[in-house]
Amino acid sequence: MIFIFLTSGIFLGWSLGANDAANVFGTAVGTRMLRFKTAAIIASIFVIIGAVVGGAGASHTLGKLGSINALAGAFIVALMAGFTVFWMTKLKLPVSTSQAIVGAIIGWNFFSGSPTDFDSLTKIISTWVICPLLSAVFAILLFYIFRFILDRVNIHLLEADSYTRFGLILVGAFGAYSLGANNIANVMGVFVPVTPFTDLDMGLFVLTGAQQLFFIGGVAIAVGIFTYSRRVMETVGENLLKLSPIAALIVVLSESLVLFLFSSQQLESWLISHGLPSIPLVPVSSSQAVVGAVIGIGLVKGGRNIRFNVMGGIASGWITTPVISALLTFISLFVFQNVFNQEVYKPLSFLINDDVEQYLAEKQIPVDQLSFVMGKEYHNAFMLDDDLKTKTSLNEEQRKLVIQAALIEKLYIDPNIIGEKITAQWLGAERYDALLKISGRTYSHIWQFEKDLQNLSESWRYKISGADLKLYNKALKEKYKYLIQLFSIQNGMKKKE
Repeated sequence: MIFIFLTSGIFLGWSLGANDAANVFGTAVGTRMLRFKTAAIIASIFVIIGAVVGGAGASHTLGKLGSINALAGAFIVALMAGFTVFWMTKLKLPVSTSQAIVGAIIGWNFFSGSPTDFDSLTKIISTWVICPLLSAVFAILLFYIFRFILDRVNIHLLEADSYTRFGLILVGAFGAYSLGANNIANVMGVFVPVTPFTDLDMGLFVLTGAQQLFFIGGVAIAVGIFTYSRRVMETVGENLLKLSPIAALIVVLSESLVLFLFSSQQLESWLISHGLPSIPLVPVSSSQAVVGAVIGIGLVKGGRNIRFNVMGGIASGWITTPVISALLTFISLFVFQNVFNQEVYKPLSFLINDDVEQYLAEKQIPVDQLSFVMGKEYHNAFMLDDDLKTKTSLNEEQRKLVIQAALIEKLYIDPNIIGEKITAQWLGAERYDALLKISGRTYSHIWQFEKDLQNLSESWRYKISGADLKLYNKALKEKYKYLIQLFSIQNGMKKKE
């Protein structure tokens, strides 16, 4: 049953390959510089490598948007996102798989009554605007750089053609890698919290459960490239703007750079360590990046040859994709739950008791305003938030903290798990010792678990100052997240079943 549910992620990967992934070679094929079969082989190899090696970065941000806690729910979310992309592909529109999966996750959040992390949503939506603009800027800059070089280097026409063809292969491979690293979060990200796979020790390296999911998704993308991508290649490579081979090279390189910027954990770490602003690791659309780059080339040439009717059709697909995906997901979840009797989400419980009240008081929340919810259990974050909105003067950030603190998520610090899956080398000696001291305890709230660790060792506390503040806190947050997933009683029950 578990692997049947994963078929929707495979379908979504196939849809991404058919629509988004082909964009890394769409302009090269459209300008007849590469055969479709050659482009498909190169794209398939490097998209799988990118998915497995670099896919973790963008999936974290997508996971914050909504943590789907039931396999059947993840199945519907991926299936409806894939269906939306497939539908748009039939219309020959290069739509965004990122928008489809975001819309589907929001649909699940509304159906299950789970809170949507609006900080993450805002970050993701902002990239839908930034991505094509940044790609256009890169294309314009690269166009002038290439023209400057070509004007000063005397290259024979046939030699230039050969260099261009080789360049398209190189940047296409780079683009495919970046696409796999960035967009695999769209394909398999919703399955990460409920992954059926355990870590696989290969001797020289360990393949995590998430990486195994990403590999399956990468293969699905590759199949999509081979079987159904030519239609969208023609729209981007030929219909929007006629491109020269050099312009095609610039478009692919611009798109590849944008996808790499939004997926590279190494680049993010380097920027933070040098005191520079970091780039959010979010799944962005290769289609939007390609279209932005093509428009950039068109603007450099005066904008006369841009087919704005085609551009308008593409833009309409970007706007309608998340809306359609959200509606389809909401309706399908209702049908799957009530007709097929499947658990599409595990009910959440929110309870403010004395412990929660004390914790909130420590966080400077005016708890005297919460007397009306004391001891009252909510099974929906929206209902609790509505009560807080209408009956208190708490601002949005304060209400968010109350909801997070009230969420019941039971953890059992299993000594066997500590011995099997956690090492002092990975966690650090001080942190490992603190974890051993709470071995065997049970918690009703995540913050209780974190608070105990922080009281036992300063190494478990977040930094509030220092040059490495962001990197340190991000790494610590990931360790907390991993431990919470391991010790979750709900996850433990799921795997035993």
